[in-house]
Amino acid sequence: MPLTPVSLTTCLWHDGTAEAAATFYVSVFPNSRITHIQRYTAAGRDTHGQEPGAVLVAEFVLDGHRFVALNGGPAHKTFSPAISFQIDCASQDEVDYYWDKLGEGGDPEHRQCGWVLDKFGMSWQVVPAVLKEMLASQDGEAAGRAMVAMMGMEKLDIAGLKRAFDGEGEK
Repeated sequence: MPLTPVSLTTCLWHDGTAEAAATFYVSVFPNSRITHIQRYTAAGRDTHGQEPGAVLVAEFVLDGHRFVALNGGPAHKTFSPAISFQIDCASQDEVDYYWDKLGEGGDPEHRQCGWVLDKFGMSWQVVPAVLKEMLASQDGEAAGRAMVAMMGMEKLDIAGLKRAFDGEGEK
């Protein structure tokens, strides 16, 4: 049987913060919007336990990627860094913007190697695109120096990565 093309939507489980999270994320990313809010009704209340009118899901788009934030209750409300979203940044200004916006209110103890935890517990990798080029370089020593520099950073610094890649500061 031939399969038809599908579109994927990322579902993020929340415990009462789905609409706030969607509102926050669409404020950070360009070309983004909330597309639909669905609310709980009295139907099924004995199972879901939510008040009629409370937000069930907030559907939103972040620069072309579809998401659903689901207020599913406390059973699975904790995100893990094992799942993260990577933002490929063209410049240090973009790195700074996303790092600052997404990190606002997040746990500062969870910031390393370009990873930042937002106030809803979601992990983001804020990565300059040039770092991928450095790490994939045929010059293994230069790539290694860039890797070591990256591992020592919280927010990634393109100038510092380039200096390490180029071997500046070595004796």
